[in-house]
Amino acid sequence: MLTTNDYQLLSEVTGALQVPTAVKPPLGRAEKTAGAIAPVHFSLVVPTYNESRNIERIVALLSQRLDAVLPDRYEIVVVDDNSPDGTWQLAQALLVHYPCLRVMRRQEERGLSTAVIRGWQAARGDVLGVIDGDLQHPPEVLEQLLSAIEQGADLALASRNADGGGVSTWSAARRFLSRGAQLLGLVLLPGVLSRVSDPMSGYFLVRRSAIAGRSLHPLGYKILLEVLGRGAIDRITEVGYVFQEREAGESKVTWKQYRDYIRHLVRLRVSLGRLSRFRQALDFPIGRFIRFGFVGLSGLVVDMGLLYLLHGTLGFGLTRSAIVAAELAIINNFVWNDRWTFSDLTQQQQKRHQVIKRFIKFNLICLMGLILKVLLLNVLFNGLHLNPYVANFLAIAAVTLWNFWINLKLSWRVTQVK
Repeated sequence: MLTTNDYQLLSEVTGALQVPTAVKPPLGRAEKTAGAIAPVHFSLVVPTYNESRNIERIVALLSQRLDAVLPDRYEIVVVDDNSPDGTWQLAQALLVHYPCLRVMRRQEERGLSTAVIRGWQAARGDVLGVIDGDLQHPPEVLEQLLSAIEQGADLALASRNADGGGVSTWSAARRFLSRGAQLLGLVLLPGVLSRVSDPMSGYFLVRRSAIAGRSLHPLGYKILLEVLGRGAIDRITEVGYVFQEREAGESKVTWKQYRDYIRHLVRLRVSLGRLSRFRQALDFPIGRFIRFGFVGLSGLVVDMGLLYLLHGTLGFGLTRSAIVAAELAIINNFVWNDRWTFSDLTQQQQKRHQVIKRFIKFNLICLMGLILKVLLLNVLFNGLHLNPYVANFLAIAAVTLWNFWINLKLSWRVTQVK
């Protein structure tokens, strides 16, 4: 009878962070004893660190789900960063009960992103996946993700921002940081992050062929950025899910991870931008930008006309009149942009809640543009001592480009998903 000691840990993978085209790792003692093994189709990596209170439950839930859809054709690869709480030992003890479970203990490296890649390097499946080990990613979504891959997707993403998705009890500050990080990513890497609605998701499946042989250089904990940026990803499907608060253990989200995320964006921008900058410049939607400019001029007319009416004719206070005039001008701009500038995109997003979301985003971006204009005006006038009218013109031009590009990539974005 096999005991826990008969079930060996996977050897720690080192060297280049590059997923092989195919892999057949050496069989451990228990695997040899068990005899022939069916070909593995799907390999799901669970990176862990101090998840002793969750590891048994997550393995049980995943096994139950995958046994129903891929009996004997999947593997769960737990990659533990030598947790002080002994997560890897508890996972090893589970090998007796779960024949599709494999465990790697990393003692040389640390970090979620590299743990995922090391797990993929040791995996045997044609389809590779990742899920958190803290039960914040619902295992029941796996069946939909697998179905999407079977229907031809290169990447199947569990998204908090797709239909049916959301977060459970996030604070306003955490929501703000998440959206701010996504907006920063859209500014630095619009061609990568605009492809999906939730580029910060850590729950997805990808075809091995889409990333095999490609050198990956992750930094921090957002491995999806590397997959989107460096992989051969054509078709993407998203499945909405509700992000749950962890039931046990402590959150690992720290300011260091936000810092690493920014560094990762910059690194990808540099490595991917040498050839893509020129291509993106050629692909700039000139016609759409011209329409956006005309709409902006109409908003200026509305703003000035209402300010004259409210303050100059009706005698309302200047500040109150300016605020009302500015907001009505924004509404005017939104309506015309929605029906004219981005009409081809709005046809795919006609639900009421989608229109409301676009309007809120448009308002916030315009507000940010106003703040940016004031800052630029001060830098150009007070710092560079330009003529005030020239400085104002340059600031307006820069902010117009800002408003157009960010609205295109965020407010009227149609992600490349099924």
